[in-house]
Amino acid sequence: MGFLIGIVVAVSCMLGGFAAMGGHIEVIWQPWEFVIICGSSLGTFIVANSLSTIKDTGRALTEAILDRSLTQRDYLDVLGVLYTLMRELRGKARNEVEEHVDNPTESAIFKAFPKVLADRDLTHFICDYCRLIIIGNARTHEIEALMDEEIETVSRDKLKPYGALTAVAEGLPALGIVAAVLGVVKAMGALDQSPELLGALIGAALVGTFTGIFVSYALVGPLALKVKATRERRCRLYIVVKQTLLAFMNGAMPQIALEHGRKTISSQDRPTIDMVENETVSGGAGRPGLAQAA
Repeated sequence: MGFLIGIVVAVSCMLGGFAAMGGHIEVIWQPWEFVIICGSSLGTFIVANSLSTIKDTGRALTEAILDRSLTQRDYLDVLGVLYTLMRELRGKARNEVEEHVDNPTESAIFKAFPKVLADRDLTHFICDYCRLIIIGNARTHEIEALMDEEIETVSRDKLKPYGALTAVAEGLPALGIVAAVLGVVKAMGALDQSPELLGALIGAALVGTFTGIFVSYALVGPLALKVKATRERRCRLYIVVKQTLLAFMNGAMPQIALEHGRKTISSQDRPTIDMVENETVSGGAGRPGLAQAA
């Protein structure tokens, strides 16, 4: 919703200001200039990025436009999964816990938190390090270094759409100039025509420069920043998992380990201690999957 409101405000103010100055809005409608600029941008975007990045950019744009950022519910679900797994690690035999981390799609624990299970990368991250805890031979500082390296890799992959969109935004003003130059070339071929026709052709050419700059700074650039903010917030889940499991490896009780993870959440989204306790220690808010896992 915020994205649509921002676009409406930007376009309305631009067109309204132009009309208030006495300009004719219909002059701005130059579809072939738009084809040159947008088509060239799309082509260079495809050339510069792999197919996986192109697909992920589509997903990232959907997340940003629909404002699919994390909520307290998302954090509580992750903390709920971690608490249940840590409780299993403390009280169950090794082979019983391995069933959950080796096949999370069939695990009652993960089934109780479908949003976590739907995030395959995060689920694998949790399971991989729980498996290392089960093995028990790795040192905490070694696990922490490995986690940091993996989180950096995940963050870099998640932010590839941001880099791709930023490159497009940076190139749009230049492509606008390209469209304007082509328009001027066309105008030069009509020097023997009337001043009215020649003026219209030059005006149409200048629309290319305007379009490239406006789309870059008022649309693609801000959208890239929103993609970055959305993806960075989703990467915060990995930090929560990291701090929680490290505290557990250092001997903290599951509920204390959860507090280590909770403190890494932004104050704007951080659930209270009571909320976390109600979701985990006090029975998981009545989730039947947790009762079955226990």
